[in-house]
Amino acid sequence: MVVAADVLSQLRRGALEYCVLGLLSRQERYGFDLVRTLGGFDGMVTGEGTLYPLLSRLQKDGRVASTWRDSDAGGPPRKYYAITAAGRHPLHDFTEEWSRSRDNVDRILVEGTT
Repeated sequence: MVVAADVLSQLRRGALEYCVLGLLSRQERYGFDLVRTLGGFDGMVTGEGTLYPLLSRLQKDGRVASTWRDSDAGGPPRKYYAITAAGRHPLHDFTEEWSRSRDNVDRILVEGTT
């Protein structure tokens, strides 16, 4: 169904920034590692063409910082991203709002209660 796909796409797009910040709040990661990790979650399929512009915007906004490091595998250097204090605040706010909204939607759709 086209409408359902559009809704899921909008939900995923709106939450992706916070999923990235959430992953970075646990540890620094390089871009392809983020793509691979997000791709491992059902429904969170994302590609490099989506992720790298998002990381660039988050860095421009001061929500993430990056550093270049040599690869452990002996390949070219990798750009690692880490969440900043300016990124932790919106992540915290989103997490609280997401929990409340998710619980309310579940109550309405699943339980049928208000």
